[in-house]
Amino acid sequence: MRFERTELLYGSETLKRLSKAHVLVAGLGAVGSYAVEGLARSGVGRLRLVDFDVVRESNINRQLYAMDSTVGKRKAELAAARVRDINPACDVVGIPEFIDDESIARLLGDRPDVVVDAIDSVGPKLGLIKAVHSSGVPVLSSMGAAMRTDPSMIKIGDISETEFCPLARQIRKRLKRNGINGGVRCVYSTEPIPDNAMIKDGEEWTEEDVMPRGRPRRTMGSSSCITGIFGLTVANEAVRMLMRT
Repeated sequence: MRFERTELLYGSETLKRLSKAHVLVAGLGAVGSYAVEGLARSGVGRLRLVDFDVVRESNINRQLYAMDSTVGKRKAELAAARVRDINPACDVVGIPEFIDDESIARLLGDRPDVVVDAIDSVGPKLGLIKAVHSSGVPVLSSMGAAMRTDPSMIKIGDISETEFCPLARQIRKRLKRNGINGGVRCVYSTEPIPDNAMIKDGEEWTEEDVMPRGRPRRTMGSSSCITGIFGLTVANEAVRMLMRT
């Protein structure tokens, strides 16, 4: 049986619940790709996977779908195909779209059980978190994994508890301006980053290579080990959230 070991761990009722669960994952890069992997291999039965981008050669050091044979292909389509190969019974759709107000409204109209935010660009990330928080759907957001090397400092907690993370700092500030002081579950690192990697005024943090919109962004170094652990931590926490619903 494909998910026998999962059933032995969680029990048959929980496995059934996971098979009926619907998770939306936004962002299929270094963290999001591994988050999808964990969700698929946990038996989550319905996945909507959103990312506008294509695989680039510079993604190969850290992104699950990035290989020489996939350069130039859409991440959303690669992700969906991989999920189908893991679990043909999964209702999975790859959605090659940019996250904006219009796409967020449409995606949330499908009422996912949990939304996983693995976007690293501040504008779309903020828009998604605000909309999901307002909708009452549980959201799990990954903060910055770049410039980190110590997996023991990866934590799970509320957005209000995050520290030493430039991306989390920007999101916290903007959420507060919109009256949101907490209630957003996050995976984040408490490992300080070097001073020369801190974000300057007018810049935004990114771990991706090409951003078609928005402000200037500084590309940060990242490790496949840390981003993979981030993504699998996100998947594990999302499964735990589904088990509690």
